[in-house]
Formats: sequence, C-alpha cells, structure tokens
Amino acid sequence: MFLGALWLLLLLPLRTPGAQGQEAEEPTPWPSVQRLKEQLRTAGALSKRYWALFSCTLWPDHCEDQETPVPPLGWSLPLWGRRSLDVLTAWLCRFQDCCSGGGGDCRISNNLTGLESDLRVRLHGQHLASKLVLRAVKGYLEMPQVVKALALSFHGWSGTGKNFVARMLMDNLYRDGPRSDCVKMFISTFHFPHPKYVGMYKEELQRQMQETQRRCHQSMFVFDEAEKLHPGLLELLEPYLEPRSPEAHGAEAPRAIFLFLSNLGGSVINEVVLGLLKAGWSREEITTQHLEVPLQAEVMEAADSSFGSSRLLKKHLIDHFIPFLPLEYRHVRLCVRDAFRSQDLPYTEETLDEIAKMMTYVPEGEQLFSSQGCKSISQRINLFLP
Repeated sequence: MFLGALWLLLLLPLRTPGAQGQEAEEPTPWPSVQRLKEQLRTAGALSKRYWALFSCTLWPDHCEDQETPVPPLGWSLPLWGRRSLDVLTAWLCRFQDCCSGGGGDCRISNNLTGLESDLRVRLHGQHLASKLVLRAVKGYLEMPQVVKALALSFHGWSGTGKNFVARMLMDNLYRDGPRSDCVKMFISTFHFPHPKYVGMYKEELQRQMQETQRRCHQSMFVFDEAEKLHPGLLELLEPYLEPRSPEAHGAEAPRAIFLFLSNLGGSVINEVVLGLLKAGWSREEITTQHLEVPLQAEVMEAADSSFGSSRLLKKHLIDHFIPFLPLEYRHVRLCVRDAFRSQDLPYTEETLDEIAKMMTYVPEGEQLFSSQGCKSISQRINLFLP
C-alpha cells in the first residue's frame, strides 16, 4: 500500500526547469506521444531524487555512505513534493524505528545521554549550570504531558559558557542542531536593533514562532542578550510561556523550550563566589541556595533592562535561573586545551600555560577570575601556530 501510494505520487506530471525548451533528436509525427515520453522521463528522473531524499531523511547513516551527497531540503524540489515527503516520513516513522527519541519526528533526537556527556566533559567550571540544565531538560522531556513551555534563564559574565550550553542543547536535542527547522535563535541587538520598528519585529517574531510550533511538536527558541529585548517583545512572549489546559491541546500538546541568555546578574554572582572562596569554601561546595536570592534580586532591580521588570518574571513564568560562575585560571587552561584538540593541533603544557596567562584576571588584588571567561581563546591560539 505504501509503495503504491509513493509510486503514484512520484509519477504525477511534474515539470523541471531543464524539461522546457528541449528538442527531440528525431522529429515525430505524433507530438502528443513525444510529450508523454518527455513527461515520463522527467517523472522518472525526479522520482529518483525524491527517493534519495526520502531515504536519507529516514536513514541518514546510509546517506553519509553515498559517494554523491543528496542535496539538502532547500534545493529546488517543488514545494508540494517536499511537504509530501514530510508526510510520508512521519507516517512511516509510526511503524518503523527510523528516528529514535523524537516521537515520530526525524528532526528530533533528544539524545539526553549525549547531553549529559557534553555537560560533564566539555563544560568547565560550571557544576551548578551542568546539573540544573540537565535536570530541568530531562525532567521536561520525560513528562508524559506538559502544561507549559520550559523557560530557562542563563546568567553570568561573558565567556562563561551560556551560548556554549545553548549550542549543546541544540546539538543533542535536534538532529540538525541550530540549523533545524525546529530551532530559532534571536540576538536582540541584531534581530531587533531599532525600537521604532518594534511593531514590525513583533509581527515577524510571532509569525516565526507560530510557524515553528505548527511545524514541530518540540521546538526551541533562544534569545541572546535577553536584557536588551524591547518591552513589547517581552509582552509578546508571555502567552507562549503561560500554563495551558492540557484538554485544550489534546494528548499531543506541543513542547517548547525557551532559553534567555543574559549578562544580568554576573556581578552579584562573582561577588558571592569570591566571598565564599575567601571564606574557605571550595568552588564545588557552592550551591544554588547561595546564589538564587541575590541573583533574582539583581535581575529584577536592573534599572537599564526591561527583562527584570517584565511580566515574565512578575508572573513567575521563568522556571529556572541558571547561574554561570566566573572562570578561574585552571578552567581557562582546559578551554585552551579543548580548542587545540578541536582543531587537531599539537600543543605542549607550556603553550597551554602561556595562552591562559594572556587573559586578564580580576579583581585587581586576587586576580582570580578571567574577565573574558574563555572568549577569544581560538584567536590567541593562532599566535602560537608555526
């Protein structure tokens, strides 16, 4: 039944740009027969392309073994044909385990084991963020039914790992990472730079969010520099984060993860951590109880940010405030090592020390924390290449 329906779909009369304007090698007295032959050749060639894309969608490992890669979804197949492939893929995935972890959607991987490994191995100096993010995301995705979107707010100095963790979530929850149809990332100063155009920004943002949630039963929205979001945009987000009645959406209520990345609260996080270290605490002994109250207080009292005074916080729509601690010399050194390894470059222990020492450390007396975290390390490595 399935193969028959697929074959009928592929043999429907289709036209490609190359099918027009072609002359027959030999004239024929039956033009209608000639046109039929051309349509059959076109349908046959296009059906091969459909099948190649369809098989790669279901079995990406098989596609990687091909000598000639199949063009991505954006290439010039007719729009209705691509939509038909999406329908066929979703239908087949109900009967065959072609895409594990995504509830029948091959774009969603939900590799929680990989996420746990990345947070443990690749994220340095952030024991609190690692534990809180994994617990929150794992708990949300394992719930049989959700009543609201998951909203996480990342806070800390620049270079401490906020964007790094957001990228880990994209890579492990979605097959195509940040390029997935189900992931949208917005940078306040880039996507919404001019307050006078906020009306247009609201329309476009709402359109993209509605389209993404219509297309994906599990979506992710990332807002970088959240402290600079216009109040009108924050107001627009409110309905997407509010609790909803499960009965209103049925058993297949869509899931959504919202990430807000901000430098707000970085100063108070650093002050609390510095005070605890001076008092004899080890870094790993610092808990969320030490930071939760002062962090939320600084975020809500920030005079130059509408995020803290928004209804998202007043109505408690943010589920978790995730603190990212300032990085010490030993953490920067590990970041340098990872940067060398990611580029398959040789290094020595002396080189790691040299680059780590190039960073600026504060406060002036203790020089304990890197003022830039692990930012700009890749550029500094270039100075040591032969």
